Amino acid sequence: MKHIRNFCIIAHIDHGKSTLADRLLEYTNTIQVTNGQMLDDMDLEKERGITIKSHAIQMEYTYNNEKYILNLIDTPGHVDFSYEVSRSIAACEGALLIVDATQGVQAQTISNLYMAIDNDLEIVPIINKCDMINAMPEEVEDEIVELLGCKREEIIRASGRTGMGVDEILAAVIERIPHPKGNEEAPLQALIFDSVFNSFRGIIAYFKIVNGVIRSGDKVKFFNTGKEYTADEIGVLKMDMVPRKELRTGDVGYIISGIKSSKEVKVGDTITHVSRPCDKAIAGFEEVKPMVFAGLYPIDAEDFEDLRSSLEKLQLNDASLTFQPESSLALGFGFRCGFLGLLHMEIVQERLDREFDMNVITTVPNVSYRIYDKQGNMTEVHNPGGMPDATLIDHIEEPYIKSSVITTTDYIGPIMSLCLGKRGELLRQEYISGNRVELHYSLPLGEIVIDFYDKLKSISKGYASFDYHQDGFRPSKLIKLDILLNGESVDALSTLTHVDNAYDMGRRMCEKLKELIPRQQFDIAIQAAIGSKIIARETIKAVRKDVTAKCYGGDISRKRKLLEKQKKGKKRMKQIGNVEVPQKAFLAVLKLD
Repeated sequence: MKHIRNFCIIAHIDHGKSTLADRLLEYTNTIQVTNGQMLDDMDLEKERGITIKSHAIQMEYTYNNEKYILNLIDTPGHVDFSYEVSRSIAACEGALLIVDATQGVQAQTISNLYMAIDNDLEIVPIINKCDMINAMPEEVEDEIVELLGCKREEIIRASGRTGMGVDEILAAVIERIPHPKGNEEAPLQALIFDSVFNSFRGIIAYFKIVNGVIRSGDKVKFFNTGKEYTADEIGVLKMDMVPRKELRTGDVGYIISGIKSSKEVKVGDTITHVSRPCDKAIAGFEEVKPMVFAGLYPIDAEDFEDLRSSLEKLQLNDASLTFQPESSLALGFGFRCGFLGLLHMEIVQERLDREFDMNVITTVPNVSYRIYDKQGNMTEVHNPGGMPDATLIDHIEEPYIKSSVITTTDYIGPIMSLCLGKRGELLRQEYISGNRVELHYSLPLGEIVIDFYDKLKSISKGYASFDYHQDGFRPSKLIKLDILLNGESVDALSTLTHVDNAYDMGRRMCEKLKELIPRQQFDIAIQAAIGSKIIARETIKAVRKDVTAKCYGGDISRKRKLLEKQKKGKKRMKQIGNVEVPQKAFLAVLKLD
């Protein structure tokens, strides 16, 4: 056990975690790195250049003539995947904190760091990309010293591209990060921190042993679900899975026991022996709190069950996804899904398409609101369709967040006006070092879920970084905005919005839908309504055929007769015709600007 080190890599998005992980794998001769980012094995990760899943891998390294086993977990940097990071941190004793020498400390660096400190991890600070021409290692060192309170000589300067400083990092991992503590004689306790679905082997769970020993063929049970299995195969994670006869305290590995149903594996559960169970489960996992809700509906109604099984398999691999069945008048049966943010929603949609071949329609994302009626009873509403009648509502509360934006002083003006436009309130502003400033805002979550992050990046030319956490509920003046097509409400397009924004939003939605809905043989009226009051209207004109073309000259009454006949036909068509809303229209509401 003294020769095992479990550590993860944490950083802000794009600070070079995965590239540095490649260098560590090369130096320890674990693999030959052929093309970059070996641990990002999803096509989606390679295309977008981001890490979506945390990846565990074992390395062997000889230091001072002693052989060490290093278990590395590479984690995502984007705020939407912070749940992946929290799970990885629970399986480690130390963390490499990586800061880009050209960018300095950013918002997500700080929030991931606090998560690691809360779990008592040993932090090894590293400045990456020191080979760049525009690197400022001295200034970034100042920021890290101020943030961590460490000594300057503890900070390692490195470069993932050239491999500079990798020896020092490996030495620091062995010397500074403590070995796992645990008792090999005690009953088995192993923490599940991830799981994947394999169509041949069933569900494979990844775990870290806190106490005890597990051997191949042991009878084990999962503590929270109480289900019992035989450990058919156990082993360690290298680039592929490598079977082993036994795993001891401190090891990180996988278990295959022919589990078929995804409900039986919960991330954060504890594995123990059937014959000699442990007294209690391992603590340290909070339930995930979804921030953004949206409906996912299959394009063909018959695919509903396929969509359910696809979501269950995806949930194994991405525990922060939550879903429950719901139905909509416009779209039929589907699921109301909870996501951690908009990027998370986009990735889930893309993964459903690529990995499970599921084409889905996504409704407008929104957050959950608390609605109090006149008697003081509270109901939580996730979509506008579930709102009670306006006459019964006493008041509505919406979720707020505390956010921190780190930027250079040049962009303070535009960022402040963006936050004010989103009904934000400035709590405080702090100067970090040089010309960098941190702004703390209190903002309604509903205002930032749609396009806040994109706008922030564009007005600050990509320099501002953003991080947030929940801050309870507050009363707010919210109303339900409905969209009607030919007098019929389309429930998938209705939204809850603040009174001040309702008229503007209603008008823009009508204009946008007029562009996107194809013309029919009859007039289509698009209306935005609050309750029974129409606040905006656009009309899509009918496609008409020139029925009078065959009348040349002659009496006007012949033409009038033909036009009247056409008018009656259009009227009849309007009564029986229904309007198809294309998928583009649901997504266009997100990009109204």
